[in-house]
Amino acid sequence: MCGRYASSARVDDLVDEFEITEVVAGVPGPSWNVAPTDVVRAVVERRGVRSLVPMRWGLVPSWAKDPAGAARLINARAETAGAKPAFRSAYLRRRCLLPADGYYEWEKAGSQRRPWFIHRADGRPLAMAGLWEVWFDDRLAKDDPGRMLISCAVLTTAATDDLGRIHERMPVPVRPEVRDAWLDRDLQDREQIAGLLAGDPGAGITGHPVSPAVGKVANNSPDLVAPLLPEAAEPGEDGPGE
Repeated sequence: MCGRYASSARVDDLVDEFEITEVVAGVPGPSWNVAPTDVVRAVVERRGVRSLVPMRWGLVPSWAKDPAGAARLINARAETAGAKPAFRSAYLRRRCLLPADGYYEWEKAGSQRRPWFIHRADGRPLAMAGLWEVWFDDRLAKDDPGRMLISCAVLTTAATDDLGRIHERMPVPVRPEVRDAWLDRDLQDREQIAGLLAGDPGAGITGHPVSPAVGKVANNSPDLVAPLLPEAAEPGEDGPGE
C-alpha cells in the first residue's frame, strides 16, 4: 500500500515536469509527510487543459452517503480497480497523476518496523497513478462552495523483488511517455488503460532507511526524507501513527 508520501517540489518545477497549463487556487504547499485525508496536489486534464489541482486524499465514491470512510480508500489495486464499484467509473473517466518526491514504506524488523523512503534514482518527481471522484453533500445548499468534494486514491501494484522485501505493494508509476494517454478522458478501453501501466514498476526506483519520526503526522520537515547513517538505522515505531 501507500500510506504516506512526500511532495515538496516547487509548483514551477511541477509545471515544467508535467506540462501544466493551469494552477488552480488551493493547491497545497510542500509537505514531507502527506497523510490520508490531507489535501494533495494532482494533475488532471479536462477539455484539453492540463491543470494542477487540490484534492483530498481518500476517495469518496459519488454514491457515498457521507465522506467518513475516505481514509479507507486511499489506495486502489490496479489489478481490480476497473471492476470495483468504488473505483470503476473513475478508472474509465477520471484518472490523474499524483506528483511525489517519493513514498514511505515500513519494513518488518523483528517485532518492529523500519521506515524507508522510496523514490526515483534520478531525483525527478514520481508520477503516481491516481483516480479521482466528485462527491456532493446534499445536506448543503446547491450554491454552497463547500458542497463539492474532490478526492483521490493512489493505484498500487505488486512490488518488484528489491522493493518487495520492504512491502509487497507499491504505487504504480506512470512513465513519461504514457502520461498523455493516462490523462486522456476519451480513452475508456479497460485493456488499453491497463496496458499503460505495464512494465516493471520498480525500474529506476531506489530507497533508503529514514527516521522513525515520519511515523507521526505532526512531524513535517525535509529531515524526514534524509538517509539515516547505518549506525542510526535501527527499527523504530510500529508504523504510521497520529
